[in-house]
Amino acid sequence: MRILVTGAAGFIGAALSERLLARGDTVLGFDNLNSYYDPTLKAARLARLAPQANFCFVKGDLADRAAVERVFVEFAPQRVAHLGAQAGVRYSRENPHAYVDSNLVGFINILEGCRHGGIEHLVYASSSSVYGANRKLPFSVRDAVDHPVSLYAATKKANELMAHTYSHLYGLPTIGLRFFTVYGPWGRPDMSPFLFVSRILKGEPIEVFNHGHHSRDFTYIDDIIEGVVRTLDTIPAPDPTFDALAPNPDTSNAPYRIYNIGNHQPVTLARYIEIIEECTGRKAEKILLPLQPGDVPDTHADVAELMHDTGYAPSTPLEVGIARFVAWYRNYYRI
Repeated sequence: MRILVTGAAGFIGAALSERLLARGDTVLGFDNLNSYYDPTLKAARLARLAPQANFCFVKGDLADRAAVERVFVEFAPQRVAHLGAQAGVRYSRENPHAYVDSNLVGFINILEGCRHGGIEHLVYASSSSVYGANRKLPFSVRDAVDHPVSLYAATKKANELMAHTYSHLYGLPTIGLRFFTVYGPWGRPDMSPFLFVSRILKGEPIEVFNHGHHSRDFTYIDDIIEGVVRTLDTIPAPDPTFDALAPNPDTSNAPYRIYNIGNHQPVTLARYIEIIEECTGRKAEKILLPLQPGDVPDTHADVAELMHDTGYAPSTPLEVGIARFVAWYRNYYRI
């Protein structure tokens, strides 16, 4: 297939592009290569994709309507994996306009491109952050998500609502994936797995928020990519059991679905740090801090719907995934 992957220089986008190319798809990657985190890491990810004949790349901004329109017209994708966005919960407090430009304006440009381009299927990145102030665990896609605690989360919830509108009005099949803390080789430097490994290997102290008491549903990149590919290959249809008098938030009488994509096995941050210490052979110096505004205390993905509909089954133990990440980090940074 011809597949447009936005955010192709990002952690998940680059890994997805590599997987799609390996199975014979033609991929156009789109990314603005911004400096939210080290652009040289993004360039290194792209360098792994560039030699492949079925890959091409366009540097552009999602908020640039004309640039997005050109991609749809000139590349004519059949399906779209929209993974590009302004990421980060804490950064949304510092630069809120970046989230409006990329996550809201950018998303409407993608939706319009899909609508006018006759796209077969759109899979887009939502986030576990949409659960916000919810404390009922595990998080289920059938739970209401009306209390975001960060602007980032609010934009992701808005994406789900916008996608449903286009599924309803124009019959555009859409699937939103609520990602739960993704980690692994080529990961994001702004996320705790990368920060912890980097600082521990350098002998620097790590900042441990909420005194290490919160838990996260850490999910290895290979398991995430398996789930994304399965959803790209599964075009949703209107749910025949949808009841408008008692509607489930994750389905619709339009071709629309929302799924959690996680490991379904959360661990405390304290235990996560212990595993990193075991894999690096070094003890961490911890600076214990309170929970940060915008963060949620716990995440735990109920992935029953994704498993039922696509056969998704995460299989990478945390100890294995962290060991692979530490090995990659040592090799990439020569530490």
